[in-house]
Amino acid sequence: MSIQPVHHDPDPRVPRTIDGIAAALSGARRMAFYREVGQAQAGEELQHVVATWWGEAMLGTDPDGERVIAAANAGTLPTVSWDQIHRRRRERGGEMPGE
Repeated sequence: MSIQPVHHDPDPRVPRTIDGIAAALSGARRMAFYREVGQAQAGEELQHVVATWWGEAMLGTDPDGERVIAAANAGTLPTVSWDQIHRRRRERGGEMPGE
């Protein structure tokens, strides 16, 4: 018996690539994304642009996206503190990054 690596993509809706993000956006938003990517310096600045727009693309393709936006605007979006996340991971036997 051999062990095969498992590649798990928790949400393949939008690949976290420039092309993947662009494909999930349309019209003026896609052009704004390309403009920001084109003006970003390679490295941390480009990573920030990609991360920000990936979040936008994920929210835009989320079937519950409008509900999430409405709840965020109304101040009723459930949130979890970093301490709660840390406690839950510890309870499940996981470690936090950097530990």
